[in-house]
Amino acid sequence: MAALLLREADPFGTIDGYTHQDLAERLGTYRETVSHVLGRFRNERLIGVEPRRIRITNPDGLQARAYPLQIMVWHEVVNDELAGQPTLVTFCPLCNTAIAFDRRIEPDGTVYDFGTTGNLRLSDLVMRDRQTESWWQQLSGEAIVSALTGNALTPVPAQILGWHAFKDAYPDGDGLSRETGFDRPYGENPYPGYDDINSSPFLFDGETAGRLPAMKRVVGLTVGGNTVAYPFSALAESGAINDEVGGQPVAIFHAGGARSALDSSDIASARDMGQAGVFLREVDGQTLTFAAADSQFTDAETGLLWDITGRALDGPLGAQR
Repeated sequence: MAALLLREADPFGTIDGYTHQDLAERLGTYRETVSHVLGRFRNERLIGVEPRRIRITNPDGLQARAYPLQIMVWHEVVNDELAGQPTLVTFCPLCNTAIAFDRRIEPDGTVYDFGTTGNLRLSDLVMRDRQTESWWQQLSGEAIVSALTGNALTPVPAQILGWHAFKDAYPDGDGLSRETGFDRPYGENPYPGYDDINSSPFLFDGETAGRLPAMKRVVGLTVGGNTVAYPFSALAESGAINDEVGGQPVAIFHAGGARSALDSSDIASARDMGQAGVFLREVDGQTLTFAAADSQFTDAETGLLWDITGRALDGPLGAQR
């Protein structure tokens, strides 16, 4: 449904002339199913619905795509386009960082194509763009060598999620296929045991802060020049942390359901390391205070349930993120 709406929309995001029955026939489904999905999209503030007209109000929110770590651990970089936005999806196995960026420096500027350099800096992936051969630090999105040095890519929202959580939150989402054109043993981990807390970062010879083990898994958050690391162990214990970073009220969620890509040789049978999400805990001008509720979350102010993707599951805020 989402793909059809994005494909049929005019440059102003409008789809004219379709009834729910017309859309059902295009998709090979029932009118009731189309009405249900359009109602959910409307509740999520992705579209506006009028008689025989649909207006896409949030095209980015209409398209969600999963990039399996079983593939990313081998390729590390994917150049893609989501909802019309040139997108760079990256995963550095050696520091377990999954970050997405806009592939442009300026909104209407050059679209860059990225690959890997085969080099590391601070045990982190160093990328290159094929247009200028500048080198880019994956963790920060900053150009560090050659013509574009000093420029930085804009991050795009992304999470490491288990497949079940992704499909539950984004039932219309799709995923990167294993039919990549490359012969790789997808599903196997080329770095078995690498995320052992007692191991050392590969090819890192600098000093560590000492406050946490170098291989400690954390959620890193930077807001307004202020950076905070939240250890997964602390998140797993509390389930939800309410904080303020850079003057912004934030919530960090944690739940089980995502396996480590860097534990056993077979990723599908690796240990459950959990999944996390970071959100601005402010909705319609109201600051919310969250607590864990089994594998979901509830806020003290409204009593609503929320999931690991920051989606309200019921009540007047239902389906809002």
